[in-house]
Amino acid sequence: MEHFISLTTAIEMTTRFRNYRESILKPDYQDQDVLPFSETFDRAAFDALLGEEGAKGLRIYFGMDENLKIHTIIVGVNEDDEDILPSLALATTEEEPYILENGTRCPKLCPSASPLTN
Repeated sequence: MEHFISLTTAIEMTTRFRNYRESILKPDYQDQDVLPFSETFDRAAFDALLGEEGAKGLRIYFGMDENLKIHTIIVGVNEDDEDILPSLALATTEEEPYILENGTRCPKLCPSASPLTN
């Protein structure tokens, strides 16, 4: 499966998202930064996920915090397309495997100007 798109397509998609980001929400949720423009993660976080035993890829879920703001949740995926998750016994600890969520969310901390942010 081809996962790459052109820069032109990426610009079109991010522009469309910025243009409709608020209008697709119910009025009660508009202008509250519920939907981020982006989230930034360090490479080491992705390296850790992809370095897990059996990891063949990544899956991105969308979750919501207690303030109703959307966040990405990223997990490793094995060759059978199954999430690599901790057992329920480990689910409340910081043990491996890793689940990413705490990216730098924009807005508040946004990347510098680029064709994808203008």
